[in-house]
Amino acid sequence: MADAPQPLLRVTAAARAKISRAATSAGHPDACLRIAVTAGHGARFAYDFGLIEPADAAALDIVVETDGYRVYVDPASVERLRGATIDLDDAASGGALTVDNPNEGWPDPLAARVQQVLDRQINPGIASHGGYIDLLNVRDGVAYIEMGGGCQGCAQVDVTLRQGVEVAIKAAVPEILSIVDTTDHASGTNPYFQPAKK
Repeated sequence: MADAPQPLLRVTAAARAKISRAATSAGHPDACLRIAVTAGHGARFAYDFGLIEPADAAALDIVVETDGYRVYVDPASVERLRGATIDLDDAASGGALTVDNPNEGWPDPLAARVQQVLDRQINPGIASHGGYIDLLNVRDGVAYIEMGGGCQGCAQVDVTLRQGVEVAIKAAVPEILSIVDTTDHASGTNPYFQPAKK
């Protein structure tokens, strides 16, 4: 006898309970989760979660039944969500939905190594300043990054980039010859160190 086909995605019991509570408190106990991938930034996806009544679902939405629970999936997001698990992050205030998605990550092993340096060495440190750095691409020995939060527009950005980010990445991934910061620092709204007034 053939195995039953695996659902497109699954929702853990903890996540289902959180969604049900949210639907009930909103006065729509029959509402279901709808999910879409709204963007891809580097190797990571951004997700849009919503509650919808089944009668209000878009005609082309894909309906997924997982453990007796119904989820509506944006049709353009299907392949980027295949095999994902929606869970609850208890560490977040009030609990937040998270997505463990096997489709995220860098297929290029060199980019994956640079991402590992950012995740383990760099971003934890600059998070204390409200900042973060995203890897956008790796091409021809060049790592293209973008800074956000407290790093965007920060007066110390050159020091952070040259003495911190570049040194750490080149030490761990010697194939990287240079780092290019693509950030629009002029549009930073909350830099950790304010630039000097001209």
